[in-house]
Amino acid sequence: MRATARRIEGFAHRVEVDGHELTVDEPTDVGGTNTGPSPTRLLTSSLAACTAITIVMYADRKGWDVGGIEVSAQFEQPPRGEPARFEVTVKLPASLGEDQVERLKVIAGKCPVHRTLIGEVEITDRVELAQ
Repeated sequence: MRATARRIEGFAHRVEVDGHELTVDEPTDVGGTNTGPSPTRLLTSSLAACTAITIVMYADRKGWDVGGIEVSAQFEQPPRGEPARFEVTVKLPASLGEDQVERLKVIAGKCPVHRTLIGEVEITDRVELAQ
């Protein structure tokens, strides 16, 4: 896989990856024009999306209905010298059994983005059941 970023203007860049294009920029408070998410926001989005997709793939193979699964990832920019921290929260249907929930929590930590980041950052996984 190759991603290519080409400057549009200022901090804004057009990123091409596998035939897809997206705009990446910085927020206005740091000098960007906010025409797209920042690279850090994309990284955080990648972690949330990869976790959700990994869980759905696993649940589909098991025949488990995870319905409208929701995964959110939060990133806190650390002070220099401290590890980066991500917190991933998975909301699963309350209809799942305790064993299913525990297994899906383990599976959540096995998504490729998570596994890529884990050696470089600290990630806290948390599972919540929808009410």
